[in-house]
Amino acid sequence: MNRTFFIRLVSATSAALLIIIVWQSFPIIQGVVLGGFAEPRAVAPRGDLAAFEQSTITVFNAARDSVVFITTAERVVDPWTRNAYDVPRGNGSGFVWDELGHVVTNNHVIAGASRAVVRLADGRAFSARLVGRAPEHDLAVLHIGVGSDRPPPIPIGTSNELRVGQSVFAIGNPFGLDWTMTTGIVSALGRELPGEGSLPIRGLIQTDAAINPGNSGGPLIDSAGRLIGVNTAIFSPSGGSAGIGFAVPVDTVNRVVPQLIARGSYAPPRLGILFDPRVDAMLAQDGSSGVPVLGVDPDGPAARAGLVPARISGDGLIVVGDRIIGLGATRVDEAADLITALEAHRPGDQVELHIRRGDQRKSLKITLGEPR
Repeated sequence: MNRTFFIRLVSATSAALLIIIVWQSFPIIQGVVLGGFAEPRAVAPRGDLAAFEQSTITVFNAARDSVVFITTAERVVDPWTRNAYDVPRGNGSGFVWDELGHVVTNNHVIAGASRAVVRLADGRAFSARLVGRAPEHDLAVLHIGVGSDRPPPIPIGTSNELRVGQSVFAIGNPFGLDWTMTTGIVSALGRELPGEGSLPIRGLIQTDAAINPGNSGGPLIDSAGRLIGVNTAIFSPSGGSAGIGFAVPVDTVNRVVPQLIARGSYAPPRLGILFDPRVDAMLAQDGSSGVPVLGVDPDGPAARAGLVPARISGDGLIVVGDRIIGLGATRVDEAADLITALEAHRPGDQVELHIRRGDQRKSLKITLGEPR
């Protein structure tokens, strides 16, 4: 009896195990048997692209040919053989400014380079000539000798109308990966970063569009495909995109670049005064704000408006004359404020200059002069 039960138990267990093994192996068996008859799967219908996707594609296609890839080299002299040769220094981005072959990029992209090569979207490459640079705004202009079939200049927008939250697109060559597009929004406006020397770069656009090394000098574009800024820096301990990038606003670019093309350097409209941030800091120890007028150009706008400069007393002390405390609607507490206010105007503009003379406040009409 026990023997019969044992045989039946073993048989039932074996049958159960066989069923389990066959069930688990069925996909494998099916794949082996039918694998030779496998065919590509049918493609599911996609349907139309979403409106925002189509818009993004349109923006990229319209701007791509205006964006350039810039590589730089530095001249090195072998101390033993005295032979000079170029070594790769870095790369960055830029964009076509006009029909004459001018290309805009960041000053730090070409700073210290002895040679720069600009490569267009169609694969052509040109040696570039430096036209001018404005380190205080991290901008530079190059020129390439494009004959026929010139790339189109990028359409220009305005940064004055930007709003936090609107969509933006960055196109450039991060890490040498050419013609890369990233998207994001305007995260903040009016940001400030340390610039060359003692003066900061003000009025920057902050964006969360991914900006990495190599994006520098490339365009920041709005949803209409217009240039609204020049990508200039990232804030990141690691050196990679951390969601905080900065761009020079296009209104600044549109003031600076024409002067760089015309004269090779940039200077704001002239008041015809002498001022020094170091003296400002020394005189501000008494709690007074504003920019002291240290000197007046006899032929300048300030002299015609009657500004009174500081003087040295008989015992060697500085006797403060007029302090500039405002220009137009901009309050002036220090030299950087005055420069920023001047850069918002053009030579020939008539503005209201607010000064403090002793215990009195005055407002004078003054016509800004041409830079020298």
